[in-house]
Amino acid sequence: MPIDDFAAFTKAIIEATCDLVCAYKPNYAFFEAEGLDGLRALDATMKTVPSDVPVILDAKRGDIGSTATAYAKAAFEVWGADAVTLNPYMGSDSIEPFLAYEDRGVFILTRTSNPGGADFEELPIAYDEGVASAHTGRSRPLYEHVTEHAVKWNTHGNIGLVVGATAPDELKRIRSIAPTMPILIPGIGTQGGDLEASIRNGVNADGLGAIINSSRGIIFASKGPDFPDAARTAAQKLRSEINAEREKLGFRWPS
Repeated sequence: MPIDDFAAFTKAIIEATCDLVCAYKPNYAFFEAEGLDGLRALDATMKTVPSDVPVILDAKRGDIGSTATAYAKAAFEVWGADAVTLNPYMGSDSIEPFLAYEDRGVFILTRTSNPGGADFEELPIAYDEGVASAHTGRSRPLYEHVTEHAVKWNTHGNIGLVVGATAPDELKRIRSIAPTMPILIPGIGTQGGDLEASIRNGVNADGLGAIINSSRGIIFASKGPDFPDAARTAAQKLRSEINAEREKLGFRWPS
């Protein structure tokens, strides 16, 4: 479906679904690709989201400290995001400027949902007693090291992880390393992620802490003028499926 007015499109989606969702995750790239008009649409989109619904700006930032400081200011002060996605490849100093905003959150890419995620994220890294080392015969995948560092960096309690629904076994392992951290789980819907396994392996001991993300499966549920109603129906269906899976595990929302 061609979208002539990004701001009108996102406004219609938000108004149709805002009472059903726990967060929105606008992808910065799709707005940026439209130039200044796209950035204006992002501004309008951010302002349309109700104040009680968090916004995770999906920008996947990751750069040296001075640049990260500017990115953090843009995400939190200019765009007003509640959280942002980050790439940890450049290490702690690329993350710290975002963590300085103690009332905002970051979600660190850990084991992503794309097919190429395994190229680096599953590379075996030598370690000794959980510490990376080149002088040992033991190894573990890189995503586990990322998880352990994220746990160590989480001194303000504002770090979460990004783990794809297409990697349920890795999700289980990551949850065991980070038992209390929130996990953003993309890949449900168009990417074919396993919802049941995502809930089973992704929730914490209280049956919470997993943010199930479906994007294209909801916003493009219809290619016609009824797209807001179709998006609402798709969101309701996914929400019901999530709650059904939680109930199978013995978790229910308070009545």
